[in-house]
This record gives sequence, structure tokens and C-alpha cells, in this order.
Amino acid sequence: MAPDTVSLRYFLVLAQELNFTRAAARIGIAQPALSARMRRLEAELGTALLVRNTRSVVLTTAGAALAESAPSALAALDRAWDTARSAAAGELGTLRIGYSLSAGAETAPALVDRLIRGNSGLEVGAAPMATPEISPAVAEGRIDAGITRGEQPGRGVRRFLLRRMRVGVQLAQDHPLAEHPEIEIADAAAYPLRLPDRAANPVIHDQLSALFRDTRPPPRFRTPAVSFDMAQRDLRDGVTLAPAGEAAGTAQPAGLTWRPLRDAPSMTIHLVLPREQSPLHRRIRAVAKTLAHELHWLPA
Repeated sequence: MAPDTVSLRYFLVLAQELNFTRAAARIGIAQPALSARMRRLEAELGTALLVRNTRSVVLTTAGAALAESAPSALAALDRAWDTARSAAAGELGTLRIGYSLSAGAETAPALVDRLIRGNSGLEVGAAPMATPEISPAVAEGRIDAGITRGEQPGRGVRRFLLRRMRVGVQLAQDHPLAEHPEIEIADAAAYPLRLPDRAANPVIHDQLSALFRDTRPPPRFRTPAVSFDMAQRDLRDGVTLAPAGEAAGTAQPAGLTWRPLRDAPSMTIHLVLPREQSPLHRRIRAVAKTLAHELHWLPA
């Protein structure tokens, strides 16, 4: 059997001091207790480690060999314990995140950056996915976590509110409505409105289209030919508006801006995790909760 590591660490102190009184004081235990520890260690090893007399302590050949080899062995053991603790705290491993394309401009990068900051043992990979596929992928274990716009349906997962955003419209900077700090829903409905393809995100499509349900005349909805266009080329005609959450205003292409819609309900972004959660999943949840608080993503 391997010797008890506490006694081994005490032995290393004694090997440095070569004096029971000084070694016991340095460790913080009584001298008789240290002597008993050393006798037990020698019994476990089946050999003498020390030659004692009334005035000195000398290492035997076995004691000198142990004093030389034990520090590296204990350091390796300490690293093993640290690795186990890091894994238990969710700070070690590989994390796969899938996110809605629209969450990739601000929300997903902020969470990924916070997860890897200070956690050298954590590898994070994040990739955009079709929103309806994120919850099933989490439930089936193909990814570890998801970030979705809206509370997407799906079994075998838990959803946590990550962010609540005001809803507004993207539009050209020279659009007549851009002069207003807020835009009335009815005024926005007088222009062509670009909505994402419903197949790409039924929850958000239905939420955005419902904003204009009671306006008269009925709004003219358009679906872009490209499902996600970072350049927002279809808004550059100076006429078309695109309903969107306030995160759209943080990375606007040149010539475009964002304005909130007055009295519009908020839009949500959720963190999706499996129902049965590992330490790594709990770590994601804790980091996301802290980040949402620090960046004021959720009302107090």
C-alpha cells in the first residue's frame, strides 16, 4: 500500500530540518505526534528512514531516496486532485454550443468569452444552427448547450431566460421614421416589413408578425431571399423595415440604424441545457446567470 500522504509530507519537512523540534513547530503539531507519524511511516514502508539520537537526525539511504523522489510524486498527486476538482466545478472539458444566427452578433460571443476567460482547461466551440434544431440537438447530446431567440419547443431540455430585449425595427438612417426616438407600431406597418422565413424560427416569426395583427390596412410582409444577411441589403432601399430586437442595434452596417417600437412586448433569448445536467452544464448556467446580471440583460 502507498503510505499516507500526510505523513509523507511531514517526512519531507523533517528531512529538510533534520530536527524533530523544529520540524514539529514548522508543521504545527506536537513533537510526540510527529515521532509517532514517522514510526508509522517506516512500518508501512518496512524500512528505517531516519537514524535518531539525542542530538541529531540523519537520513538513511532509503530516507534520502524517498526525500528525493517524493516531491515530484506529491506534485503529480496534487495536480490529479486539482484536475478532479476542476472537472467537478465544470471548469474542465469540451463545451459545444449551438446558437441562433441572430444571437451571434452579441449574446453568444459574450457568453463564450466569459466561459473561457480564466478557464484554461475548458475548450469551447460555438457554431450557428437552424433555431428549430437547437433544442433537439441539446436533448440528444449532439451539443451541450444552445442559445435561442424565443422559448423554442422541445422535450428533454430545460430553458433559462438569458436576455430580455426591446423590440424595434432596423431601417435606413435616412428613412423618414428614423427621425423619431420611438416608432409607433401603426406607423411602421405603413411600410414593407421584412420578416424571417417562418421555417427558420416559427416562434419569433409569429411573435413579430403578431405585433401588426390589428393595424389597418394590413401590413405588407416580405421574406428575404437570403435567410440571414449581415449586410442587410434589402433595407438599403430606404423603404423596407425589419422588426428586430435591440441587439440588432449594436453591430449595424453603415447606413442603417435601429429604433424601438412603442409599447411592443419584449423579445427573449434563452439558454437551453439538457434536463439531466453535469457539472459542466451547471457551470454554463452559473456563468450565464452572472453575465446576464452584469450586462443588465434581465430586469432587476
